[in-house]
Amino acid sequence: MGENKQRMLAGEWYLPDDPELAADTERRMALCAAYNALPPAPPVERTRLLRELFGAVGEDVRIRPPFHCDFGYHISVGDRTFVNFNAVFLDCAPITIGADVQIGPNVQLLTPTHELDAERRPAGWERAAPVTIGDNVWLGGGVIVCPGVTIGADTVVGAGSVVTRDLPPGVLAVGSPARVVRSLGPLRP
Repeated sequence: MGENKQRMLAGEWYLPDDPELAADTERRMALCAAYNALPPAPPVERTRLLRELFGAVGEDVRIRPPFHCDFGYHISVGDRTFVNFNAVFLDCAPITIGADVQIGPNVQLLTPTHELDAERRPAGWERAAPVTIGDNVWLGGGVIVCPGVTIGADTVVGAGSVVTRDLPPGVLAVGSPARVVRSLGPLRP
């Protein structure tokens, strides 16, 4: 494994313009293109491609195309999770999604960050921090989850929110940046 990939996986500053990472990108491009181009296919074919693309895929996972990611192999999705159209998962670091998660259209899960120093930024340095989504979370349409964020189980994030900090379990959060507006009690019939 090359130096830049090792640095990326360790969460250190790395240069993404690297032949090894470019080969990983080519692999992802081919798998995403195949997934996104499938006509209404049997779920078994979609699942086969997701299992080849992702690090781990639970049972009964549904991801509506088009879907885009950086590498794929850093993504882990739990059982019965649903991801709507136009999801973008930039997985330079692990993206872990629990079971029974609902992800609305146009949601972005972003692990990479770029250099803030104006003199180093043009060189292309970046690093990444993991994103973790707990079980039974609902991310409304257009939600953006920033690098290093963990969203606790049973939390709901309102449409269009930008999550810049960890959210605890069992809350409703909205806005940009997302803020907790209330706790969510147990569901009642």
